[in-house]
Amino acid sequence: MTPKTALSTGTGLDEWLTGVDRRTARIGIIGLGYVGLPLTLLFSEERFRVTGFDIDASKVASLNQGQSYIHRIETEHIRAAQRSGFRATSEFSEIADMDAVLICVPTPLNPDHTPDMSYVVSTIESIAPYLRAGQLVVLESTTYPGTTEEIIVATINRHGEKKGLKVLRNQPGEAAYELDGVMVAFSPEREDPGNLVTPRRDIPKVIGGVDERATAAASALYGRVFRKTVPVSTPAAAEMTKLLENIYRCVNIALVNELKQLCDPMGIDIWEVIEAAATKPFGFQAFYPGPGVGGHCIPVDPFYLNWKAQQFGIQAKFIELAGEVNEAMPEYVVQSTARALKRNGGALSGAKVLVLGVAYKRDVDDLRESPSLVVIEKLRKAGAQVEYNDPFFAEVGRGRHYDLRMRSVPVENLDRFDCVLILTDHSLYNYSEIVEQARLVIDTRNATQSIDSPKIVRC
Repeated sequence: MTPKTALSTGTGLDEWLTGVDRRTARIGIIGLGYVGLPLTLLFSEERFRVTGFDIDASKVASLNQGQSYIHRIETEHIRAAQRSGFRATSEFSEIADMDAVLICVPTPLNPDHTPDMSYVVSTIESIAPYLRAGQLVVLESTTYPGTTEEIIVATINRHGEKKGLKVLRNQPGEAAYELDGVMVAFSPEREDPGNLVTPRRDIPKVIGGVDERATAAASALYGRVFRKTVPVSTPAAAEMTKLLENIYRCVNIALVNELKQLCDPMGIDIWEVIEAAATKPFGFQAFYPGPGVGGHCIPVDPFYLNWKAQQFGIQAKFIELAGEVNEAMPEYVVQSTARALKRNGGALSGAKVLVLGVAYKRDVDDLRESPSLVVIEKLRKAGAQVEYNDPFFAEVGRGRHYDLRMRSVPVENLDRFDCVLILTDHSLYNYSEIVEQARLVIDTRNATQSIDSPKIVRC
């Protein structure tokens, strides 16, 4: 490490902030996926020199060759970042050269719905030996309140005991601007894959530091790429903020999913009801039903908070119920498909079903927690012969919670299928042609709302 590549060890906060202002501060981003790579590009656009860290050698190789592996990120974006000094590596020893280390690794669920913190733990264990005084470490991964203190801070302090390194925390009489330790903060990612309306820079960045130095440093750093920062009092407050945002969505999606199941036997179109309710100019926000919820946050966060609540002897009944309602939707879709086939003179067992869309959300190349995968597995278990099409996935193999090993088939000769099941409403699909060619269309996303046909069953 030299002064040309990183700020000097033991700098004061003022010098650290000057390095940010002058773009001489080195930034390391760990985890180059759907969160870390877009963040890398934001900092590179502001002329920061960024080093990306990932244990996936194929990602590192692709990025160093100037290639993108995420649909919405173009190759030119990677090459522009390279021109600003970006490079990727799997060598965690280079963490020592960084002034800020931003951790963007997955935080999924275990099969028993408890938090899987293995990625966070392995990351901080891997980098802790290389940390030095004057660095800022920020966790961005969505997680339960207390993670930053219990895992990040505790691990750094444990590794730092032998060399006298600790996480900075204001003590009585201590100089508030000396950086003789590591600054730590939590700042939750707020990625919205597929959102082409709101620029990432316009999404305010919530920041909670372990002490005022960490909050000031993180606010200054993120303030160079986000138009607004929102400091809060503690990392736990920032962690809870992220959970509130996503559980709010989870609960309201669960509400409309449950109302949909009520409306169907009553002969009421839930989509019509939601659109009518949305005309109210106050006190209502529209949420829409579907085959379940996907992505990294919404299906996961209720269980993270519920797990934490149990440690305090509290049962978060409302939150737990919302998660359960949404998790039950794939089974509801399968049963609705069986009923629609029966009305059409067929049966689910032995039926040929074409699933449209396996991504968890429209127009994204992201399978994380996708309800489509669960629906496919359940259809197969019920005896259906299932094929799928998704323009973003030529094949679907094995994952943490699925084993499909299927390849995408063309959207053609649709009359050979007993039904076409719309699970992800990609904009690339020509729904009019699909309805015209198919024998039966089961629509879980209201993608066919403008089409009037007796072939369509909306569920």
